[in-house]
Amino acid sequence: MNDAALADKVVLVTGGASGLGRAVVERVLTAGGLPLVLDLKPPATDVPYAAVDLVDGRAAERAVDDLAAQAGGLDAVVTAAGIDVPGRLDAVTAADWERVIQVNLLGTAAVARAALPHLARRRGHLVTVASTLGLRAVSDASAYCAAKFGVVGFTRALAAELGDAVRVTLLIPGGMRTSFFDGRDEQYRPGPDALLCDPAQVADAALFAITAPAGACVRELVVCPPVESSYP
Repeated sequence: MNDAALADKVVLVTGGASGLGRAVVERVLTAGGLPLVLDLKPPATDVPYAAVDLVDGRAAERAVDDLAAQAGGLDAVVTAAGIDVPGRLDAVTAADWERVIQVNLLGTAAVARAALPHLARRRGHLVTVASTLGLRAVSDASAYCAAKFGVVGFTRALAAELGDAVRVTLLIPGGMRTSFFDGRDEQYRPGPDALLCDPAQVADAALFAITAPAGACVRELVVCPPVESSYP
């Protein structure tokens, strides 16, 4: 990754208080850029932050505009926020099932919608985060798969729509060593022998895409261990 290319760049990160989002924030800071964070809780580092629930798309759009105005614009956006409530369709409440769709898919679209005018002014970059479960469906994950399949389709269509006005990358990570699996029933947690990615390595992949030279847009990236079980 070209750290020099991130110096003084403004990168908005959803879910920037934990997991992959936090790893992106840390790498942007290390490279001399300015991360902006959208999350339900504040980030560990002292960076511009807006508390927002991505279920509320209009609130998310306002938060993007407010942070962009505060920072004087946007050079890149990474939509790292994501949730899941695993279980069979008839065992997950309708409210929980729909919230997974709202945060992962509709929240991604709302943030992208608000960010595009700011990104277009600087010929910036949008990185959406899907999942290997946006390429392969498994049992007890109907909401998550529906949302992440949706992110894949949304991002590919948006890339075709925007052309070179805003560069678009679809990032498809496998399972990562984060708090994402905390609080789940044991059957929905990775086993002791599971191979999971370091979120810092996935963050590097996102920033590699952002810092690619003009004329060499990275459209899609799959990042996972060679034998990661979710990869098709």
